[in-house]
Amino acid sequence: MALASRNIRKYPGFFSMTLLCMVLLYAPLAVVAAYSFNDSLSITRWGGFSFRWYLDVFFGLEADKFRDAAWNSLSIAFLAATASTIIATAASIGMVRGGEFRAKPASFALISLPLMVPEIVTAVATLIFFSAIGFVRGYATILVAHIVFCIPFAYLPIEARLRGIEGTFEEAAQDLYASRGQAFRFVLLPLMAPGIVAGYLLAFIISLDDFIITNFVKGAGIETLPTAIFGAVKQGIKPNILALSTLMLLISIGFVTISYFVSRKGVKPGGHGAPETT
Repeated sequence: MALASRNIRKYPGFFSMTLLCMVLLYAPLAVVAAYSFNDSLSITRWGGFSFRWYLDVFFGLEADKFRDAAWNSLSIAFLAATASTIIATAASIGMVRGGEFRAKPASFALISLPLMVPEIVTAVATLIFFSAIGFVRGYATILVAHIVFCIPFAYLPIEARLRGIEGTFEEAAQDLYASRGQAFRFVLLPLMAPGIVAGYLLAFIISLDDFIITNFVKGAGIETLPTAIFGAVKQGIKPNILALSTLMLLISIGFVTISYFVSRKGVKPGGHGAPETT
């Protein structure tokens, strides 16, 4: 009990190590964001505050390329997040409400495997698989790869939410003559909704930001925002790339923040994830 009551923030060196980690993680992002407002063509010399590079992203010479890449990224992220969330919801119901079965540990390991395997290994394996079955690389190969990769990211918040919902809710609904489908649609699904939305948002942003898998499985002539940025950087870092990167960073932060607050909706303070009831 004494160990459990210790405050980790009082350990010697905790604050300094935390500060060092925060600086290493976020200082480069802050520099990129700051210099995206630089009026100078140089990315290292400050020339005054300006929005010119944000306007260049939307109306400059490379605007069409970035617009097409943004459309590909957003449409793939929407479809991948939708499909992976549906699969993850079905999987979580089977794992949590399906009782004990022999292959349950193996099933959980299989769902979680993309989180454990290095992304470069997943990318190479996916490329080899598509080549072996003759699947021509392009929009569809990116979509399929993203669906598979996003399933565990959608599964974790949905499964965590479902574990906090007692089975008595569905039993009470069936005692009141609701069918299993009605109990799921009108009782369980609304209670699961915050976890489903959080899983969807997390899968969406993972798909939107992915570069390694996309770069391996994409075909010629198709780009997403991460691959378009990478291609532009190979020709030299331009200030408009800093602006585009900052926009993607803000979108990512927004989605992750929304996902966090949605996943916390209806959770009792200190209630271990159990939904509030009235």
